[in-house]
Amino acid sequence: MLHYAVVFFIIALIAAVFGFGGIAAGAVEIAKILFFVFLLLAVVSFVLNALRGKT
Repeated sequence: MLHYAVVFFIIALIAAVFGFGGIAAGAVEIAKILFFVFLLLAVVSFVLNALRGKT
């Protein structure tokens, strides 16, 4: 998931360099969404793993 966020961020950077503002903005939004989904899943995974390890 984090890999896809980085890929979309790189696409946004390249699109911005070449002047494609709409494509860059779309790619940045997708990258943000994927990054926050990754963070949410990582936190849930860490919490569940910590709870499972204590029992």
